[in-house]
Amino acid sequence: MRSLRVLVVGAGVSGISVARGLLRDGHDVTVFDQRPDVKPGGGAVTIWSNGATVLQQLDVDMDGAGQLLSAVQVLTSTGRRLTTLDITAMTNRLGAPVRMVPRRVLLERLLQGFPADRIRCNRRAVRVLNRHEGVRVEFDDGSSAEGDLLIGADGLHSMVRDVVGARPAKPTGWCSWQGLAPLADIADRRVATMIVGKHGNLGLWPAGGSHVQWWFDLPWSPGFVRPQRPIEMIRSHFVGWSEDVDRLLGTLTDDDLTPSPFPHFRHPIPRAGRGAVTLLGDAAHTMPPTLAQGTNQALLDTMVLCKALSDFRNRSLSSALRWYEDTRRRKVKAVSWVTTQQVSRPEPVLRPVAMISDRLMTWGLTTFLSWVSHRGISAEISRNLGAATAPDLVG
Repeated sequence: MRSLRVLVVGAGVSGISVARGLLRDGHDVTVFDQRPDVKPGGGAVTIWSNGATVLQQLDVDMDGAGQLLSAVQVLTSTGRRLTTLDITAMTNRLGAPVRMVPRRVLLERLLQGFPADRIRCNRRAVRVLNRHEGVRVEFDDGSSAEGDLLIGADGLHSMVRDVVGARPAKPTGWCSWQGLAPLADIADRRVATMIVGKHGNLGLWPAGGSHVQWWFDLPWSPGFVRPQRPIEMIRSHFVGWSEDVDRLLGTLTDDDLTPSPFPHFRHPIPRAGRGAVTLLGDAAHTMPPTLAQGTNQALLDTMVLCKALSDFRNRSLSSALRWYEDTRRRKVKAVSWVTTQQVSRPEPVLRPVAMISDRLMTWGLTTFLSWVSHRGISAEISRNLGAATAPDLVG
């Protein structure tokens, strides 16, 4: 296999993940980011079994990171139990754990063993030239870089997405007020909670130690005017939903809500690109956080793209990139569509959900995640990596 010169725009979780995978496979990779450093913001992310499997393939040590989960309980705002998803059963079936982990910790683990000289900060890409012999990226400081291919992992407002002609993201009409905060005296830190109401919903997901990732989802529009005291608005909507929620709301201040709200956007999944440029992660498919699949889908992008490039000796580089895009498109479309099905409903509408057994609900989500996770490709990659690292027992 010929080593490729790969340029990655974006040094977040998506960009570092694909760079790590391509370096593992012997390619020459350089990552560019417009920020002065690669320290992440934000709260915590859920790593489902599909994402955890890819992290294992990338040899990322996640032991002790965040909080392993055993169940997700879903309630109504009046305390009616809708369902409890058995995450332990899901883990047993899919072969990898589910955990909530601060984004900062995830990126730190991805960067362990990653060569720092492969990252170039303070480089904002402003122009891409997709040429017959490769690709050239120009930056706002007058510098440039050339490679065999370019991967746009530069997030929701991706410059590379504009280059390939993909349509911009559209707001869904919802937003999240969210953060990471300590909350003592939670009964079981392996159990995450979602609560659904008529005009909003919330989540309290343990993220390691005494911390929980919290969010409050409410309607949003482009004309939204942020209140001067947002905590009062949040309390007016959600006080009384549960004892844990009330304790959290009693500790939060307007300062905790400063970065919020985060509007939900959804990208139209792009058609196949052209030449030596492709997209990955939120640059390709920003979606609402309803299923907490954004990071996991970016990791699956990494897995399939690495597979495509490892096999490209049998096809042209452009054909390999188109195979990656086509392989991911149907699965990502399905995940993206499901995330747009906002769960906020009047309680009478939600009552039939409580009639479905926990076992069936768990089976349904597990089956869906299995289907969208390219299990055949994943198993092949894991076998190949295992064979490559197995000790030589001959002689």
